Amino acid sequence: MTIAEQTSFVHQRARELGFSLVGIAQAVPLEQEFLRYQEWLAQGFHGGEQGAMQYMARNLDKREDVRAILPSAESVIVVAQNYYTPFSHVPKQDEGKISRYAWGTDYHEVIPPKLRTLCMALSEIDPKAEHKIYTDTGAILEKAWAVRAGIGWQGKHSNIIAREIGSWFFLGIILTSMKFIYDTPIKDYCVSCTACIDAFPTNAIVSPYRVDATQCISYWTIETKTQVDIPDTLAGAMEQWVFGCDTCQDVCPWNRFQVPTNEQAFMPRHEETSLSFRRIEEFQQEEFSARFRKSPLKRTKLAGLQRNARALQQAQARNTLNIE
Repeated sequence: MTIAEQTSFVHQRARELGFSLVGIAQAVPLEQEFLRYQEWLAQGFHGGEQGAMQYMARNLDKREDVRAILPSAESVIVVAQNYYTPFSHVPKQDEGKISRYAWGTDYHEVIPPKLRTLCMALSEIDPKAEHKIYTDTGAILEKAWAVRAGIGWQGKHSNIIAREIGSWFFLGIILTSMKFIYDTPIKDYCVSCTACIDAFPTNAIVSPYRVDATQCISYWTIETKTQVDIPDTLAGAMEQWVFGCDTCQDVCPWNRFQVPTNEQAFMPRHEETSLSFRRIEEFQQEEFSARFRKSPLKRTKLAGLQRNARALQQAQARNTLNIE
């Protein structure tokens, strides 16, 4: 195959596997992107050395240059998997909302098998080629590579936005020693819009394109250890989010182009997009493990989910007292 034919093959095979978008970038160091990442770390926006995401300050050489991971890497293939389903949150006062990405099966269960299948197809073209796959599991700046590969632009809320489908998608990465015709980044279409910044309840978006994770609801409800209490000031602004948060994406004008996913695994389990606080408190470990098998909610553990529910209930009680 010629390089052009190989490139066409990757795009076609990725689509056949159910990926919504695919782009390819040359495996060269991320210079400006890495400098911005270092500045973000220096400001402690990942939580610092004692924070829940201290791992983000490790393996910096790999984050800057993927050839520190795969020395033979020539290309970075980036795929986007749409996870939008046509449901919405309609929580009652005694319920906590679940982030859309966690309604169905964990994407770590869904995307890697597809990436491995794509790698097998590439190996049939070039048996000597080397590949490595990643789905939000390694020291790779996935969003930066998505921009490089022309998947979309990085919005002011820091998520990648694609003109075709908005921002409700996961990213998958293949590092490969094969060469292709490379895609080019597209322009930033956020322009003067500040909808995500204006809507964010905890002011986590400190400036356009820069998020302080320590003020993010997802950070506190997912990343922090179960024994760490959620600060009262933040709990009072959580707007019933018991696991994750979608506020910045919910208000993004580009998500009016959203289309339902073709991946049934992402459909809400039992059609639930929220859980009652009472139900969460009554869960026993065995039931919780069975109910959320292969679900993103297992990440926070039962103790973490119950902590989140209690924080929301206590915030509601304080708010009631203040009103009275």
